[in-house]
Amino acid sequence: MGATLNHYTVELTEEQARELERWCREHGFEMREVPHARFGAFGEDVSVVCYRSGKAVVQGRGTRDFVQFVLEPEILKEARLGYELELEPELKLARVGIDESGKGDLFGPLCVAAVYVNESVVRSWQGSGIRDSKRVGSDAAVRELARQVRSTPGCVWEVVVIGNAAYNRCWRAMGNVNRLLAWGHARALENLLARGDRLNPFPVRVISDQFAADPRVVARALMERGRTLELVQRHRAESDPAVAAASLLAREAFLDRLARLSQRWGVRLPRGAGAEAREALRQLVQKHGAGVCVEVTKLHFRTVSEVLSELRLPMPDPGGAGPGRSGGFGGEGGDGGWGLFGRAGGGRAD
Repeated sequence: MGATLNHYTVELTEEQARELERWCREHGFEMREVPHARFGAFGEDVSVVCYRSGKAVVQGRGTRDFVQFVLEPEILKEARLGYELELEPELKLARVGIDESGKGDLFGPLCVAAVYVNESVVRSWQGSGIRDSKRVGSDAAVRELARQVRSTPGCVWEVVVIGNAAYNRCWRAMGNVNRLLAWGHARALENLLARGDRLNPFPVRVISDQFAADPRVVARALMERGRTLELVQRHRAESDPAVAAASLLAREAFLDRLARLSQRWGVRLPRGAGAEAREALRQLVQKHGAGVCVEVTKLHFRTVSEVLSELRLPMPDPGGAGPGRSGGFGGEGGDGGWGLFGRAGGGRAD
């Protein structure tokens, strides 16, 4: 997106320097001593050095994302680099961004959001802090930014939720999470494009992260309306504001449904797939039996088979079938009242 930015310099106040150092420490940057510097912070693709003079230098291939999604909204509280509409004409194009949430989480559904933007929408987001949900520090902030997305005049969105029972049936039929994810992208896009009278002007392209090694996985999944758009898949697609907005709506939908599952089954279900999730699964199975795994987990995660093996319980059968030719799922419900897949919502702010 636009020209490469590998170096950025800005003057910080004392308070801003402290905030930047705190942010880097909290987000796992390696802190090192640098001559004449207050601190040096080194991440995977970006480094930040804050000098005692107040000058901060950001370097590396991740410079643009760090400035746009961290430095401006979290530290400076204003957009200086911003979306640079005048320098980046492609940001003026009407387009759809797609992103998902829940793929790497043991508990909860797979949520896919598609968001339509045009030039006026992107301009209105300049300096708003709307950015990739993975770069947002709290669930409350995700919800607030998602609210801003939904309330933006001209912005149109769709969210598709694939509940756990449906996910597990589909996984068994497909045997590949990327094929299932591609179907979710295609379904969300098709639902959005069906509301063409609200898309002004009509989008010329759709942008998503390249999550599959073979880009044809998504291209083949596109449905009738989706095939009329230019499909752009790229790594770090969330640097585009349309994809960043989609990531926020997908994350919000995932958080809402994870909370509902926790309430329904009486066990707090954490995000992720680490030790905390493993212990929650053990409690859940001891309380409700192995069958609950179909309703709340993604069965192909190794943690499920390991916990069931430790408890000497068999792997439950997800039953059912995968997506049909019409783009829906065969079989009956079992997703905690949400059906096989559902629209978490869609709309336009006028």
